[in-house]
Amino acid sequence: MQDALKIQSVSSIQMIKGKQFYILLLPFSFVLLLCCAPHRLIQKCVMVFLLIESRKWFTVSGRQKLCHPLPSVKVEHRWIQIMFKSSGGKRPKKKTYYRVNDLDRVMELQKKPSLILRLKSIIQSQRKQCVLLRDLEKEVGFVQKWNFMGVIEKYPSIFRVTGSNRTPPTVMLTEKADKVALEEDEARVQMEPILVKNLRKLLMLSVDCALPLETIQLIENDLGLPSDFRQSLIPKYPQFFSVKDVNGRTSLQLENWDSFLAVTAREERLACEGVLNSKEKARVLKDGNYFGPFAFQMRYPAGFRPNMNYLKEVQKWQKMEFPSPYMNAKRFELADPKAQKRVVAVLHELLSLTMEKRLTSAQIDAFHSELRLPARLLLCLTKHHGIFYITNKGVRSTVILKEAYDGSNLICKCPLLLFRDKFIALTGRRVIDSCIRAPT
Repeated sequence: MQDALKIQSVSSIQMIKGKQFYILLLPFSFVLLLCCAPHRLIQKCVMVFLLIESRKWFTVSGRQKLCHPLPSVKVEHRWIQIMFKSSGGKRPKKKTYYRVNDLDRVMELQKKPSLILRLKSIIQSQRKQCVLLRDLEKEVGFVQKWNFMGVIEKYPSIFRVTGSNRTPPTVMLTEKADKVALEEDEARVQMEPILVKNLRKLLMLSVDCALPLETIQLIENDLGLPSDFRQSLIPKYPQFFSVKDVNGRTSLQLENWDSFLAVTAREERLACEGVLNSKEKARVLKDGNYFGPFAFQMRYPAGFRPNMNYLKEVQKWQKMEFPSPYMNAKRFELADPKAQKRVVAVLHELLSLTMEKRLTSAQIDAFHSELRLPARLLLCLTKHHGIFYITNKGVRSTVILKEAYDGSNLICKCPLLLFRDKFIALTGRRVIDSCIRAPT
């Protein structure tokens, strides 16, 4: 039995770690010392005594030495059973995801405006520009009906309720709100060239320059597209778009490739800052930012304190060249670090094409195959938390592009967002216009 239980190497000791095994019974004083010692030290001591007893060669500091048995140590021994509690190894340090209150507040601030704007659209879609309160349930459902009823009661400056004992109550826009609502048509006209450009760029990001219409419809509100864009927008530009059947799915196909559009929002920002044409040697700042042609703007949370090794890795990653997101993803292996950085650029560009520079996790995942996104998408987003922020506020988890916000305010707003801000201002909410430039 001794031969069967004899430990031959350190590796065999680690293989049975956490289970029962046998060790050599030593003098009582030495056993007490071993009981107080760490688990790894016990393993090493057992190995040394076994090698001494068997007169085998072992290595110390890179040199082989032959150990002879000590004259004061008796060779008589017996085996006893020792039980160790398995800890499964040392637990890794728990990683903390730092919250950004200002970006969490973005989602909170959108709850009431979204209800107001949706109710406005419902009223405007009616032939008589009004809706019966009893019919509101048909439009929004029984549960949401009470939320809309609260909005109607809270904002009499926007919604007016009429009715008497003989006529059912009806809700419509007030005269002032109706006057502001008429400006939406002008905002839509200004948005059309922006929508066409962004839709073309979205198709250019995809592998085959085509996207299923149902996938585009998932983000039509985030892009600013009208709900009937297939009938009202696509037929107006046959030189750019066509609707075809691709693999059994109705898809929107790009007709012509435009190299002038194959420029990311990140590159446009660097060109405005003069970084792309600068010949000065750039240096990496302590916050991870690097003013180079392949760098991303980093915004770490206030509580995040990176160590030097982390900053060195970020600096190395910031300086790394990578292919353009508008190049076909089939040409690259995802295991390549440059291709992995390109994925970050694809996600950055996808969020930049939206009006509010944010999308839900489910919406991004819908583009998984068309944009060749990684399987572990959440890990990619959390790893680059200086660029992206994931908030669980609201109904769904949402990914926000950090550089697009100044606190809780969007830096650059399109004409449609400016109109919505003006309409929501009728509630008395103070709207901060932080738009520094209009999208082109």
